[in-house]
Amino acid sequence: MARAVVLLSGGLDSATCLAWARREGFECTTLAVDYGQRHRIELEAARRVAAALGSRDHREVAIDLRAIGGSALTDSIPVPRGRSASSMANGIPITYVPARNTVFLALALGLAETLGATDLVAGMNAIDYSGYPDCRPEFLDAFEGLAALATRAGVEGARFRVHAPLMKLDKAAIVRLGASLGVDYALTHSCYDPAPDGTACGACDACLLRRKGFHEAGIPDPTHYSA
Repeated sequence: MARAVVLLSGGLDSATCLAWARREGFECTTLAVDYGQRHRIELEAARRVAAALGSRDHREVAIDLRAIGGSALTDSIPVPRGRSASSMANGIPITYVPARNTVFLALALGLAETLGATDLVAGMNAIDYSGYPDCRPEFLDAFEGLAALATRAGVEGARFRVHAPLMKLDKAAIVRLGASLGVDYALTHSCYDPAPDGTACGACDACLLRRKGFHEAGIPDPTHYSA
């Protein structure tokens, strides 16, 4: 059975990716990153999702991106709430974390090489997150090229591939896919600015996209929102 490293944040998208990878026949090692994010509660969700969806091995790596800052998720910058769909569709939002997906994929690549795996799975999505430059197909294509040059396995002929099965799906399609694969979305967490007890704010970009996705998919949203 082929092995894959799945980046697992504990959110809706990454949970769906793990279920997809399991359906595709991969034996999965999941990787969650504690990067100093304000919504660290997502790490608990990642553990729950990994166990529920059959991860062979769940790993956590700590790297404090608060030392870099520059994002509402890693700095003392308010998380935007109540933005319109047009606002979310234009420009790069303040919740963009500089170089985050480059760092995450580099960690996943290193782990994959130690495991003898050449498949990485990640939840990048170019529709709902078109403002994030590191969620675009050209970024993943470039990273695959980097992997071929920057690893021992790559220079010895291994071909690393980054699977992004959600790349062209909107949030409703992602919800429908996950539901068809048996994902229990009650285990997941998406909110960027949760209450101390983990309750989702209901108004940040992540919450608005999640709510919209469930509504358009016609599937009940199991999330408890504060507003």
